[in-house]
Amino acid sequence: WAPLEESGGGSVPVGGSLRLSCVVHEPYDHSACFGWFRQAPGEAREGVAVIEEDHSTLHYKMSVKGRFALSFDNEKKQLLLQMNMLKHEDTGTYFCALRRGFCYSRFVDGDGADGSEFHVWGQGTPVSVSS
Repeated sequence: WAPLEESGGGSVPVGGSLRLSCVVHEPYDHSACFGWFRQAPGEAREGVAVIEEDHSTLHYKMSVKGRFALSFDNEKKQLLLQMNMLKHEDTGTYFCALRRGFCYSRFVDGDGADGSEFHVWGQGTPVSVSS
């Protein structure tokens, strides 16, 4: 098994929906932070949404608030990102990531949004939104 196993990417028209899944096979503890990052062609990687293992902290990138919903199923060890009302600018490769430490808002809209403070990464799943 890959440490983080992603699935759910695809191609949809503007306004469509997708649900990304990440099954966590990597060991972690209660201070873990899970997140989705994305990278568009020619662009820097950016944080989309992060959540702590105990669900106490949840942060979204401003541009996806109200459209995306992040959740973590502790029993299944599965991170889910429900993406609704998709826009062309949501296009990119989406990566699941694990940090052995707490979540902070800077991971989605600050100097930590490049994901440099995350320790384990999935291989990525592509999302294409056609206008």
